[in-house]
Amino acid sequence: MNIESLEVYIVDLPTIRPHQLAMHTIVMQTIILVCVKGEGDLEGWGEVATIGGASYFEETPEAIKVNIEKYIAPHVIGKNPAHFDAIAYTVNQHVVGNRFAKAAVEAAVVDLAARSRGIPAYELFGGQIHTSLPIAWTLASGDTRRDIEEAQESLNAKRHNIFKLKIGVGDPKRNVAHVLAIKEAVGEAASIRVDVNQAWDEVTALYCIEALQDGGVDLIEQPLISWNKEGMARLTSKFNVPIMADESLSSIEQAFQVAKKRAGNVFAIKPAKAGGLTAAKKVAAIAEAAGIGLYGGTMIESSLGTAIAAQLYSTIPEMKYGTELFGPLLFTDTITANAIVYENFQIVVPSGPGFGMEMDKEKIFHYARDL
Repeated sequence: MNIESLEVYIVDLPTIRPHQLAMHTIVMQTIILVCVKGEGDLEGWGEVATIGGASYFEETPEAIKVNIEKYIAPHVIGKNPAHFDAIAYTVNQHVVGNRFAKAAVEAAVVDLAARSRGIPAYELFGGQIHTSLPIAWTLASGDTRRDIEEAQESLNAKRHNIFKLKIGVGDPKRNVAHVLAIKEAVGEAASIRVDVNQAWDEVTALYCIEALQDGGVDLIEQPLISWNKEGMARLTSKFNVPIMADESLSSIEQAFQVAKKRAGNVFAIKPAKAGGLTAAKKVAAIAEAAGIGLYGGTMIESSLGTAIAAQLYSTIPEMKYGTELFGPLLFTDTITANAIVYENFQIVVPSGPGFGMEMDKEKIFHYARDL
């Protein structure tokens, strides 16, 4: 069986509340869907999500769509989806960068390959090790009392016992006080972590990380700008609290440099950021070889993108710091006929065929842009 066609959709999904990062506040999340078709009615679907147009990453949704259709698709159509590694190699030989675009296409090809065999996609990546994974939630109201109430509600419902706070916007000292008040309220019942989204300089980071560490915060994500690996290395060596690299890991090569410089002692892996599922697993291997812990990151994908990441993460021996695959819980609607299951502080890894999700085409066309 060969791939007969490829289609790309840009879809905007509304969120249940504003989701604030240092560079953008999400009220409508943009995802890019890729559909590859084989023989008969057999289809494979892939997804990547983007944040804030060009404010987070250089690949915009519009550029991803155009570059897939014009430059990547010709190297995919007519190929056997079972040879997804060979297809990715050919694409990389002809297309520089464009990791998000490549990740979306590769996921669709993998989905088709797995569905053609009637197996879950994780079987193509060495087989499933974990049937479920710890799941974090982001507290983002900005109001301390409301965030404490939300955390306690999640704990009582056994949905989440890992909470992340985005603290890259506003006064750093006030943000630290906000985080420490939440940590004091939940105590040892939950892990409290922060994501700075590259917003601090090194002087600010020294003060804030010391206060957060002393207050019992468990993880500090990307406090410095992505290129400042030397600064990240200094912070990593100075503090006992783990420092997680996220935006610094923009490719396999960057992952090697972060590991070499010890510019973080936790990796946030993301298929889109790495350039695909195969590349993301290579990033995980670099971390394993360097003794660096792993965290399953998110670009806030829909249920399809969440299933893609969850299946890959389920094949990695140890996800020491859990995952952040909460995307479907943030949206008011879904583009799949079936839902991701969350229970007992875990995300249940969907099982096949493919990535285990059935697309709702009416919803896709409803939310798709008319381009």
